[in-house]
Amino acid sequence: MRRRQLVSVFIALAVMITALPQRAAAFCGFYVSRADGSLYNQGSRVIYTRFNRTSVITMASDYKGPASDFAMVVPTPFVLQKNQVKIVDARTVDHLDGYTAPRLVEYFDYDPCEVGFAEPVMAEAAVESGSNAKPTRRDGARALGVKILSEYAVGDYDILMLSARESNGLLTWLTSEGYKLPTGAEKTVQAYLDMGMKFFVARVNLSRHAANERQELQPLQITFRSDDFMLPIQLGKLNGDGPQDLIVMTLTKDARVALTNYMTRELPTDVNVPVFVKDMFPDFYRTMFARAAGPNGAFLEYAWDMGWCDPCADDPLTFDEFRELGASWITRKNADIPPAFVTRIHIRYDSTSFFEDLKFRETENRENFQGRYVLNHPFDGEITCEAGKDYVKEVRARLKEEAKTLRDLTGWSEKAIRREMRKTVPVLYQ
Repeated sequence: MRRRQLVSVFIALAVMITALPQRAAAFCGFYVSRADGSLYNQGSRVIYTRFNRTSVITMASDYKGPASDFAMVVPTPFVLQKNQVKIVDARTVDHLDGYTAPRLVEYFDYDPCEVGFAEPVMAEAAVESGSNAKPTRRDGARALGVKILSEYAVGDYDILMLSARESNGLLTWLTSEGYKLPTGAEKTVQAYLDMGMKFFVARVNLSRHAANERQELQPLQITFRSDDFMLPIQLGKLNGDGPQDLIVMTLTKDARVALTNYMTRELPTDVNVPVFVKDMFPDFYRTMFARAAGPNGAFLEYAWDMGWCDPCADDPLTFDEFRELGASWITRKNADIPPAFVTRIHIRYDSTSFFEDLKFRETENRENFQGRYVLNHPFDGEITCEAGKDYVKEVRARLKEEAKTLRDLTGWSEKAIRREMRKTVPVLYQ
């Protein structure tokens, strides 16, 4: 029997925008692949829509590897029935990701010798940025204290809902089914069993996946009602190799969402950086984030009333996209100016941190925030007037400040920064 290797993540499936730190990502459960195969998950994105007591969690992954025997094991508070699980168009996840991603804005200086010129031109860009079980299977599970509570198919996935009395019985059964478990799984699984958690197992059905024109794995979405606004992450840490990254984008009706059991800091924002950063924004952002976060931390990257944006990194979500993500309070009548608030939190953690699962609450804070980095392009034409001398002096001072800011944000050498700046604005360095 081919064995499937469980590697980290709960709901973790997530696509990293190219500007985010490319680490192995994990979260609430295991990913599963063949024991002799390689499974890579560069980043995790989760969209968590919360309204009253209803949670709608959409999970997307940039998994790279063969789909054969891929599966995901997720702890959940309830038995999820087929009508509570569905697949989501990956483009919808990408859309909200792009809408909330850290971004660059550009301003272009006009000729200082012109009188009465128009307002500066601004340009903005986001970061690139079921099958029926055999009776013997159920009997074998029951002998180990494991119950197969339900089975069904959703899209390319076959779904199992499991419960168990003890972790060793559950893990023994999973092993007998061909799954290879990560070191330390028993203690963590037992902790979730003690909390009354069930286990949601999603496995790729190769026949349906091969018949599907799409070769990437489809985002999965689960819906349930609970007083708890939380995400389990402990299983996802078992296979983590160093720091892991998770992007949580929440959709709520009225205001920001905040972590209640971990401090969330705001990223440096609205800072001027040299114009050459435009050509290396992913490297800049990865380095800046790593310097700010260290091995672990939670950072606010975006928080905004979705009824408007300034500037907009992407087109607003459509009514159909809001509803696909579980925003049931959005109607066709209010979709043009939707009563919705999006919060984007970037969490980095490792095996020595974040020992509690993530707990959230919707606050009354409606203050807007975005990770925003400003490029000011100096005028690059001939400067002939007397006023131009003052302009050149001011710009040179501005460039020095931009170089210092970039050094402080990234730790890059100021000498190397200035070398790159000379390539883009050589006249101003003469």
